[in-house]
Amino acid sequence: MTRPLALLLATALAGAAQADPPEILSAVADRQGDGWRVSVTLRHPDTGWEHYADGWRIETGDGTVLGTRVLVHPHEQEQPFTRALSGVALPEGVPLFVRARCLVDGWGTGLVPLERR
Repeated sequence: MTRPLALLLATALAGAAQADPPEILSAVADRQGDGWRVSVTLRHPDTGWEHYADGWRIETGDGTVLGTRVLVHPHEQEQPFTRALSGVALPEGVPLFVRARCLVDGWGTGLVPLERR
């Protein structure tokens, strides 16, 4: 195989592997006592233990991570699905975002604003 053809094939395969990042459908925070309970709804084409959405995190605009929810198993039969993280300290007056992660592709580039209720 020629070098340009091999490079083109490798680029196409890398793009295909990252074609379906976790989609954040909703990200809301509800006050609970002194902290917050953050609930995030994700959709991802989980295919089993080898490829599934394995977490999400709360970030400030500068990338500071305030909390991470690890997802320890695939949700092939439960799409979309919602999971929460309780007892999170969220600073007032600071825009906050949620980023999702996939076991294969890592942390996504998309950020969704966190809605406080």
